[in-house]
Amino acid sequence: MGELASQKHVRFILSKAKEKDSYESVLMEHIRLNGAYWGLTTLDLLGKLDTVDVNEVVSEVMQCQDESGGFGGNSGHDPHILYTLSAVQVLALFDRVDVLDVEKENVAGLQNEDGSFSGDMWGEVDTRFSYIAICCLALLHLLDKINVEKAVDYILSCKNHDGGFGCTPGGESHAGQIFCCVGALAITGSLHRIDKDLLGWWLCERQVKSGGLNGRPEKLPDVCYSWWVLSSLIMIDRVHWINKQKLAKFILDCQDIENGGISDRPDDACDAYHTYFGVAGLSLLEYPGVKAIDPAYALPVDVVNRIIIGIKG
Repeated sequence: MGELASQKHVRFILSKAKEKDSYESVLMEHIRLNGAYWGLTTLDLLGKLDTVDVNEVVSEVMQCQDESGGFGGNSGHDPHILYTLSAVQVLALFDRVDVLDVEKENVAGLQNEDGSFSGDMWGEVDTRFSYIAICCLALLHLLDKINVEKAVDYILSCKNHDGGFGCTPGGESHAGQIFCCVGALAITGSLHRIDKDLLGWWLCERQVKSGGLNGRPEKLPDVCYSWWVLSSLIMIDRVHWINKQKLAKFILDCQDIENGGISDRPDDACDAYHTYFGVAGLSLLEYPGVKAIDPAYALPVDVVNRIIIGIKG
């Protein structure tokens, strides 16, 4: 098994942050705040968060806030719950959540009568948004602003006969949606309401011969599922049902050992998204030299301890 090229991955992430006029950067303009979360969390997991200017990052994040209180994917973009969570997570990394005016918080107002959450004012509903709302409000200590019981009941209504979860009731089971539902249930203390063995069986079947994980049956493996599947297995205490050593090898095989970065599959082009989820997956696998990450909040454990429990590192 190869080794993690940590220093090259750090340089890769830092170089991407500076390429604001590149073709790739222009294509990602609408999700720049998500990219900041992926890149900065990668740096933190590798112990290099101090290589960036805190005040500059905080300033750029706050420029994405809309007058409604929500955040857009970039300055001047419409607010959406997807980017609002990334903003809160980035601020949490630097212990700067205090710059937010919680009186302007608009996430709770996106809860619908049935307990579901809309992503923005246009009303699209998805269990991703349920997780995002619950995670975001928990980090801000504002869970009492929503009807948690209804939120949990809605998530459980999206559970399928195979043990997995879809984006809405009756939707196909998918590893990404499962993480969102399991993560939300973990944060709200509701994991006892699911069949962990049935769900664990569906999740462990996502491992293919190469050691990688896919998101649905008959799909190719992808490094990003090293997070979505693995974190879910950890939260339901069924991670021992997969071959962790083979998964670690698959992630390491997806590295660009010359230029840094991690791709979806070996020899493909690298990007910040897969670099983050590859490093996060190795963190869950307790790979040496990588900080521990919380499987529910998707933030380093020391950050979660500081914010949720009040333990200073």
